[in-house]
Amino acid sequence: MKRSLILCLLTLLGAAVLQAESIKMKDGTIISGSILEQTQYTLNLATSFGTVTLNQKEIEQILPDKHRILLKGGTQLVGVIVDLDEFNLKLQTDDGIVNIDMPQIANIEVYDYDQAPKTQQTYVEQKIETAQEEKARQEQVAQTGAVQAAGGLAFDSDIDKVFDTQKATVVNGQAVSAVPTVSVTPAPARPLTDEEAFLKGVKTGAVSQQQYAAQAKDSLSAQKPATQKENKPQAKEKDFRTYLAIQLGAMPLDLKLNVSERPGFSAEKEPKDVGGTSVVASGKFLWRLLDSNLWLGPNLSIANIANNTFDDLDPDTLAAMDSTGAPLYPDPKIKTSGQFISLGVSANYYLNPKSRVVFYLTGNAGYEMLTLNYRGEMKSDSIKSNGFSAGGGLGVETRVDDLMLGAEVRQQFSTRSNELKDSAASNTVFTAQVSWKFQ
Repeated sequence: MKRSLILCLLTLLGAAVLQAESIKMKDGTIISGSILEQTQYTLNLATSFGTVTLNQKEIEQILPDKHRILLKGGTQLVGVIVDLDEFNLKLQTDDGIVNIDMPQIANIEVYDYDQAPKTQQTYVEQKIETAQEEKARQEQVAQTGAVQAAGGLAFDSDIDKVFDTQKATVVNGQAVSAVPTVSVTPAPARPLTDEEAFLKGVKTGAVSQQQYAAQAKDSLSAQKPATQKENKPQAKEKDFRTYLAIQLGAMPLDLKLNVSERPGFSAEKEPKDVGGTSVVASGKFLWRLLDSNLWLGPNLSIANIANNTFDDLDPDTLAAMDSTGAPLYPDPKIKTSGQFISLGVSANYYLNPKSRVVFYLTGNAGYEMLTLNYRGEMKSDSIKSNGFSAGGGLGVETRVDDLMLGAEVRQQFSTRSNELKDSAASNTVFTAQVSWKFQ
């Protein structure tokens, strides 16, 4: 059925080429006929009511062939078919190109712009009558000796007709053009014919031509992938009130364990190094203080203590034998590891909050809980060192879309107790961070 419809459309298009031309005059009248002759000034058109000569100045356009597309839903569209294939028909309407699926088409008619026959007949008859009167006048002028232009035009008649010439008045040898007084009487309003209403795109069926074209454009727009991001108004710095940062970094931890009081280590005067590079994860949630550059809120940090080993000198471990009398622990070792948690408050003071790259001073204070796991071959326990800690440093951030990327470096001060009292009081922390500011 689709192939039959395609063949039908091609037949209609071929017939449209052989059809009479449709001429639209500037007063809105549409005349259909065959063009016999066309010059720079006139156009001879053979119509079903007679042959008429039209002034080129009165012609608005020679209309292209149009077709009326009847859809199954009752909608009618008028336009020029620009392309068609087995699945789709493209129609150029006054509202743009409309893509129509072939299954939606109920019928296609060649639209020849004909107005009511009586209207066209009246126009043609008036033109023929005017031409006859002009011909008679020219014959009379020829008999009186009027000057004829090469090609047969009388300067006082045909030129006036073609160019709407206003004759000049001669005063003292100078030509003075008279300004004509034009009285315009508005034509009485008349109801539009069905064809005129159809041309102007009024409602035909369930949906008007303009509505159908608009719906088709919306449908095409909805199918296109979004290529541009929606431009959202960016909030100003003063509008932000809360701040969330997540940090991940490293801290070289200088941690010393005094084992001189443990069995077998009485001769060990130097503390054992049980530190190393610790992985630190932390987060902070801050609030802006009034409209200042100072932000304040809680923070939480968690870090590990690296794994370390050293010889186990516990006499009980060294003396332990198996059933054969061999040492039970031929190479006894002590292993250490652990973690610490710090909970407190943080503060950021922004030095240049309106810049693309922002620098700020940061500080924190809180309570730190450290646990070191001491695991010997035969004896194990946990060593705790709790106390206050504080730190300060410098941070930098830059905005990327809706978040900020940055980094911090700070010096962290902590008090160690018990067997870890010989540890360093401060350690340097390096972190990278991602953060958000909210209104």
